Amino acid sequence: MVISRSLLIIIRLLLITATSTVPGTWINAGLQHFPQLETGQIIETYNVPASSICHGLKGLSQGQSKLCQLSMDHMPSVAKGARFGIHECQHQFRDRRWNCSTVHDESVFGPILRIASRETAFVHAITAAGVVYAISRSCRDGQLSSCGCSRTSRPRDLNRDWIWGGCGDNLEYGYKNIFNDFRFTQAFVDVRERERSFKRGSREQGKSLMNLHNNEAGRRAVIKRSKITCKCHGVSGSCSLITCWQQLASFREIGDFLLDKYDGAAEVRVNRRGRLSMRDPRYSLPTANDLVYLDESPNYCLQNETFGSLGTHGRICNRTSSGMDGCNLLCCGRGYNTKKSTLKERCECKFHWCCFVECKTCIKSIDIHTCK
Repeated sequence: MVISRSLLIIIRLLLITATSTVPGTWINAGLQHFPQLETGQIIETYNVPASSICHGLKGLSQGQSKLCQLSMDHMPSVAKGARFGIHECQHQFRDRRWNCSTVHDESVFGPILRIASRETAFVHAITAAGVVYAISRSCRDGQLSSCGCSRTSRPRDLNRDWIWGGCGDNLEYGYKNIFNDFRFTQAFVDVRERERSFKRGSREQGKSLMNLHNNEAGRRAVIKRSKITCKCHGVSGSCSLITCWQQLASFREIGDFLLDKYDGAAEVRVNRRGRLSMRDPRYSLPTANDLVYLDESPNYCLQNETFGSLGTHGRICNRTSSGMDGCNLLCCGRGYNTKKSTLKERCECKFHWCCFVECKTCIKSIDIHTCK
């Protein structure tokens, strides 16, 4: 009997979800509210030891909890980085069948993360990028005692008459930050995978290697999209003096970059030596900047609690689009419903001297299309 590839994928996903539980994740720190962390005030002000705060952060592994206690002042940036990752993921996938929805438990994204798919790859990359981004910016803003403005070397191709200085984003610390003989940013995100031991060549080891690879790809994306920014100084804009510094790109630009990597992610497998290799030997190995995955993704068309798929029923679609947000693709061929809606908006605004703006209220009828 010949079994189709799609049926094999379903069987494989059922085996994955039937034999594993949904673990908590450090990303949950981005959804929790801890006044001690959010205000950035000294922990002693609350008369609460760091160990209590760190144990209260649901989703941390044992190693992450220890790193939290060693670098308590870094945790607001970690939480902020997690939020950056979650929000950017939801923006990038807002018009796709899987729209990066979150759930109300410590796993944040639910059973989806049990599948070693492209989506899991993107989540790991964008949240790891978020931590590098937040810590680099926190250094620049003087929020961490162990770092400050960037001290990176002057670029060789920078005009020699221009001044290299200013208070740049500290990417060296955010990416590599060696502090108290360990690299906090890399260690904190990666320790969950490194503190576990798996049989060489097993699927569990492969997923762990995949997560580590995608974590690093996310961190490198921040570095790769950073840029040199310059500003003129002088009387009446004469630009007699130019100062340049290192600056992070917008996190949206990093999200766009990683979405391209998601679309071009490489399918890999773990070999007997315990290393990732291409599933199709005709293709070259991915670089450290690329995303990789082990499992094919579910189609996310229908609700399936086992996979963590919410389905696309009721989602708003674009009838005229041929892209992923179009009714044909988003609704998985099931068709769509259309209803009329009345929209009120300000229009024909005029400025009156002095000093107010007067607008009319325009009413128009629009069609809203939702998936069946």
